[in-house]
Amino acid sequence: MLPASNFPNTAERQTVASGVTLLRRAETPHWVTYLESGRVGLGVLTGNVLEHQLGVLEGPVWLEASTAVLNLPSAVDAVSQTEVCLRRVPLSEFRQSLCSLNSSAQTVLHDVAQAHRQQTEMAVSRLAKDAEARCAEWLLRHAEAGEGGAMAVPLTQRKRLIAAQLGIAPETLSRVLRHLRERNLISGTGRILHLVNAGALRALAGS
Repeated sequence: MLPASNFPNTAERQTVASGVTLLRRAETPHWVTYLESGRVGLGVLTGNVLEHQLGVLEGPVWLEASTAVLNLPSAVDAVSQTEVCLRRVPLSEFRQSLCSLNSSAQTVLHDVAQAHRQQTEMAVSRLAKDAEARCAEWLLRHAEAGEGGAMAVPLTQRKRLIAAQLGIAPETLSRVLRHLRERNLISGTGRILHLVNAGALRALAGS
């Protein structure tokens, strides 16, 4: 990965005031930000306010580098909480720098970035979505295609473990699944749940 001490000439140092949005969820920036100093809040914006805060980063640190490694949109909103000094490296140059790593290092970096991304997405989901939306998102993520293209979710974990992943009580998970059945969005009560209306589930999940 590009060493923080060896930036290209295109990565000019910038000073940004407090309260400035540096990243927006679901948007793909054309650069990767290195925070030299200052504090940045991560979470979910409502309007221009970071209403749901997931965490805080203080420089020196890369800001959402996992997103750049995986070439995905930002998973969080990021807002400066103090005056910050930063450098922005063009995304293409950052990703090119990864090619200098050997294959084993690239694999480890990708796996770590993937794990970090999944944890971040789950945390943001808990902040921004209600129980039904979280459950719908989980069902869609774990769905497998069966015969005729029908989608189903094999329940390989106990419900209490699934509920813990979603940040809800097991009783709440059972209630949500019951409501989804009543609305004919899913079917099944055993070890397999069938997605009857995947489109409606996507709308419920906000995806």
